[in-house]
Amino acid sequence: MKNLLLFALTLFLATACALKPTNKFDVFTELAQLPKEEAPHLRNSLEWWYFTGHLKDKESGKLYGVEYVFFHFNPNGKQDWQMVNFALTDPQTQQFRYDYKVSKLPGVLPATLPIDLSIQKQAQDWQLTGQEGTYHLQARMAAHAGSAIDLQTKPAKPILLHAGTGFENYGGLAKAGYYSYPRLATTGTLEIDGKVRHVEGELWYDRQWNCNSVMAKDTGWDWFSIQLDEPRSDLMLYTLYNRATGQSIGGGSHNSARSENTHLSQEDFQLETLAYWTSPHSKQRYPAKWRVRVPKQGYELTIEPLVPDQELGIKLLPGIKMHYWEGMCRVTGTHNGKPVTGTSYVEITNRKESKQQQKAVEAITTLQ
Repeated sequence: MKNLLLFALTLFLATACALKPTNKFDVFTELAQLPKEEAPHLRNSLEWWYFTGHLKDKESGKLYGVEYVFFHFNPNGKQDWQMVNFALTDPQTQQFRYDYKVSKLPGVLPATLPIDLSIQKQAQDWQLTGQEGTYHLQARMAAHAGSAIDLQTKPAKPILLHAGTGFENYGGLAKAGYYSYPRLATTGTLEIDGKVRHVEGELWYDRQWNCNSVMAKDTGWDWFSIQLDEPRSDLMLYTLYNRATGQSIGGGSHNSARSENTHLSQEDFQLETLAYWTSPHSKQRYPAKWRVRVPKQGYELTIEPLVPDQELGIKLLPGIKMHYWEGMCRVTGTHNGKPVTGTSYVEITNRKESKQQQKAVEAITTLQ
């Protein structure tokens, strides 16, 4: 039962909430209460502090991608768990490295600020401290020697409350707390293959809680963050889809250069897949290029990965891995007919499950 529970927790995270936990302790209000929502929510079903973005080597000008996320979750209302994902993308060498760790906590994670989250893997300590846009991110991969980050951030734009309230309604399936800092000015060091690089750039930060919104094994999640160079506007777009029924739910936010927030419904934008990539590891087929149209805001954009292979494989049980794709992308296109460029991070979860994974999900659901 202990191993099955660990599998359930890991699968729950890797598929953005594949199994339904209790939401007895989740926090639902009409408006996100800041800054206290940044602190851990006691016994929350699933919440995260999520950083993605492009950083430039100050000396060479080379670009690198960073993904760093702390998850906190309590699927039964009793036992707290934590998970960390850490990934680095090097477009120059077309290399993608990642590491992760799931850990059972000795007690309930306290609702305190500033944030002080940490996890240890082998001799490596991964840490996240700070609040309200000012953070310190420290991590060193145990799985890939010579891969590390030591970064500090401060807000370059104000908080973006998704849906205007900080609570996103996923088509009536769930109400999840959700806000972002769409631009965090970031400086520090990034290490790849043991070489330390002094970097600068902007990270996108997502804070989300009550994430019990995608439960069924047939349901997946595609998520896009887009940061345009000029104008300095930002987009968050998502699509939830059900492979069995063909149904989908979409939404998002537009954050103007003046930080004006516009909620986007499914009818306000179109996502079109232009190309696919098949993983040599999992044999899964992922979208690998997109056309994005947001007519009312005047956007016609193309998003394309800088490295095709940015697939993560989370080991669950012997012989069982959950795969998903998350990586750095470039943006080109037009805004009101004028050429624009930008950066993006894209996450694609639960594109396809093996029969073995589906049976495992069904077995654990029955046990719960």
